Amino acid sequence: MINFRVGQGYDVHQLVTDRDFWLGGILIPHTHGALGHSDADVLIHAICDALLGAANLRDIGFHFSDKDPQYKDIDSKVLLKQVVAMLQEEGYQIGNVDATVCLEQPKVNPHIPAMKAQLANIMGIAIEQISIKATTSEKMGFVGRAEGITASTIALIYRE
Repeated sequence: MINFRVGQGYDVHQLVTDRDFWLGGILIPHTHGALGHSDADVLIHAICDALLGAANLRDIGFHFSDKDPQYKDIDSKVLLKQVVAMLQEEGYQIGNVDATVCLEQPKVNPHIPAMKAQLANIMGIAIEQISIKATTSEKMGFVGRAEGITASTIALIYRE
């Protein structure tokens, strides 16, 4: 019998000047970047939480505390690789990841193929197992005022 598990993840970061803008494991040219203890890749953080939640392994903050100096400015791709290794240790495989990124600028759609390729490589899955969608908040709230970015993710994992 196959054991299917589903998890959801959500992350939010403030956008500030003088920071690189990392999203989905790629550097996107922009005037602002996400503020955080790590590189603040909101999409990877949401994916990590969805995967960890599906496996009942707590959350990204539990494993990679923002109080721990070893994670200061860490590349979030490293964190995702470690999360995938945790899943593998528990005997899980990734079925699929479905993500939505919400921000006003820059436009995300032109970067989705590169993000999917990068994420598939990190997670060891096919590009077709990853869906990334982009939306705005129609100029409402902190996202609409271009003060921040959010990402929400659902992941399916399984073990046989």
